[in-house]
Amino acid sequence: PRIGKPTPPHQDGYYFMLDPMIAMTFWIAVDRADRENGCIRYVPGSHRKGMRPHALSNVLGFSQGLVDFGEEDSRIEEEAMVAPGDVIAHHCMTIHRTDANPSDRQRRALGCVYFGKSAKVDREGQQAYQKMLFEKWENEGKI
Repeated sequence: PRIGKPTPPHQDGYYFMLDPMIAMTFWIAVDRADRENGCIRYVPGSHRKGMRPHALSNVLGFSQGLVDFGEEDSRIEEEAMVAPGDVIAHHCMTIHRTDANPSDRQRRALGCVYFGKSAKVDREGQQAYQKMLFEKWENEGKI
């Protein structure tokens, strides 16, 4: 409670580095998630519009966020309020985010990701990305 930071708007596929981008994330609610404790918010149809530019976000656990998330995205986004045991799913290209959790309630969930059979991971791209992050954190004294 009161520890949940906002999750920056992002597309999971940016982290996954797949070709083709065929993956689904399933988010299984352990606790109720609503406006008060920062439920997930989706930009409908965003999975059909390709990968948008991301940049470092400085949010622990979510190193990247969209650089061009704007008013139009905010205007059409939809809230996914859930009860314990509910499952929500999204494509790896779907833009989503959460607000902070200023409430006294937790917002726990279990996330599962499934890659399509034809999806191949760009290992070199992942290694280069991890190297860049570690060098940045080392220079900032975080590790």
